[in-house]
Amino acid sequence: MPSFDIVSKVDTQEVDNAVNQAKKEMSQRYDFKGTKSEIEWDGEEAITLIGDDDYKLKAVTDMLQDKLVKRKISLKALDYGKIEDAAGDTKKQKITIVQGIAADKAKAIVKHIKDKKLKVQAQIQGDQLRVTGKKIDDLQTVIAALKEKSFDLDLQFENMRD
Repeated sequence: MPSFDIVSKVDTQEVDNAVNQAKKEMSQRYDFKGTKSEIEWDGEEAITLIGDDDYKLKAVTDMLQDKLVKRKISLKALDYGKIEDAAGDTKKQKITIVQGIAADKAKAIVKHIKDKKLKVQAQIQGDQLRVTGKKIDDLQTVIAALKEKSFDLDLQFENMRD
């Protein structure tokens, strides 16, 4: 029976490359010379941005977002924390990389699929979903419907099988 998986993954190597490119650009830009602005990446799921003030923090955020988009990382995969005061009159913001589909979002996706009244079944399997059906055309209709609606997630469709 044909099936496919709905996942939400981010390539951490591409995030690492984007962070390194943003750091390099920051070191070369005149407006960042002598500032305490920096980008810290823990290698897994959190990026910490530090800026001298709100303006510098916004500039660092824009620079990072630009590099992530060029590396084909969706900005929907980023969860922005609140801007906090840090040591030495600086501002700090933590950005979390969202991997997988949370249970409440998965339920919303399943409900959206069922509302289409197609002959398919959607199952939640941990942090991903599997959709099965008798016809590939129905599965392709589901993919098209999910691409139209925004769930504030970067969804990928994998493992299409006959």
